[in-house]
Amino acid sequence: MSDIHYVTEEGLEKIKQELLEMRTKGRQEIARQIKEARDKGDLSENAEYDAAKEAQGLLELKISKLEEIVGNTRILDKSRLDLSRVAVMTNVRLKNKNTGKEVTYQLVSEKEADLKGGRISVTSPIGKGLLGKSVGEVVNIQVPAGSIEFEVLEISL
Repeated sequence: MSDIHYVTEEGLEKIKQELLEMRTKGRQEIARQIKEARDKGDLSENAEYDAAKEAQGLLELKISKLEEIVGNTRILDKSRLDLSRVAVMTNVRLKNKNTGKEVTYQLVSEKEADLKGGRISVTSPIGKGLLGKSVGEVVNIQVPAGSIEFEVLEISL
C-alpha cells in the first residue's frame, strides 16, 4: 500500500522535473556506459559492464519510486488550511524556551524539506512534535541532541 504525499505545486513540479531528467539524460548516460563497456569485449569478465548494468538497475528503481510518488501526490490548497493549529504547509513561529531565541519554520513534506531554507519535514522530530499544536501551547520535543521546549507564538501561511 502506498503513502499519499502532500506537496505544494512547486514541490510537485520539482519532483516531475527530477523524474524527467532521470528518464531522459539518466537513461541515455547509462545506455552510453553499457555500450562502451560492451565494445571492450568479453562481457563475462567485464567489470565496467557489470557496474553499468547495476547502475541501470538502480536508476530504474529510482525512476519507479519517483513515479509512485508522483502518482500518490496530492497538492495542498493553502486557502483551505485551518490556521488555528499547526499543519502541513503552515509557517510556525516558535520561541525556544531554553535559549529565548525565536525561529520560524514551514512544515512541508519530506521531499520538500530544506532546513537552511526554514522548511522542515512533518516527519522530522520537530515537525511531528508541532503538528496539531495551537498558539500559546508549549511543547517538549525529543531531538537527537536532547530535549527542546518550544512555545508556539504564531501560525500563518
